[in-house]
Amino acid sequence: MGTGGVGRTIADKLVALGHEVTIGSRSRGNENAVAWAEQAGPTGHAGTFADAAEFGEVVVNATAGTVSLDALRAAGADRLAGKVLIDLSNPLVFSPEGAVTLDPVNTDSVGERIQREFPRTRVVKALNTLTAPLMVDPARLPGEHNVFVAGDDADAKAEVAAVLTEFGWPAGSVIDLGDIAGARALEMTMPFWIRLMQSFGTAEFNYSFTRAK
Repeated sequence: MGTGGVGRTIADKLVALGHEVTIGSRSRGNENAVAWAEQAGPTGHAGTFADAAEFGEVVVNATAGTVSLDALRAAGADRLAGKVLIDLSNPLVFSPEGAVTLDPVNTDSVGERIQREFPRTRVVKALNTLTAPLMVDPARLPGEHNVFVAGDDADAKAEVAAVLTEFGWPAGSVIDLGDIAGARALEMTMPFWIRLMQSFGTAEFNYSFTRAK
């Protein structure tokens, strides 16, 4: 779900790995979605949010965090019921001057709001802390670096970890932050991430953690 750069990058990788993918948008004739499906070949399809939710065994929310709930409502609770939903969204709000804030923040998160509103869906927050090309190709950076999962359902997190392994993430690089409340911490990294991007002059970086033995 989502036809921006993140959604198309994830969809490209999944198709390249041999999966069949429907990319969803608000309207069935969305230009980005149709163009993506045409170049993706026979295993790539375009449709609405509802079409994508109906089609997928696993659903990826790659919409902006400020509109994610609306998109998922359009997808439909019954279509999402029982499925793993990987939530990549960040609730970024930009002022006219370019300052970044989050809504929600601190005491709530988009991940938690999704889980509350869709209790039959197994929500896992993941991949929201780095740029899209690195999500699907961690080897673009040298050395070990980390990616995170947070969610209430242990089996759902294991399924997401398996997808991350397909993307090239070593098992030891995935850090489990516990239940879906961990989405607060993951979303709150984003203003810091944006500052780092501005300082480095590139989005091609990631976090690497060293723990005491």
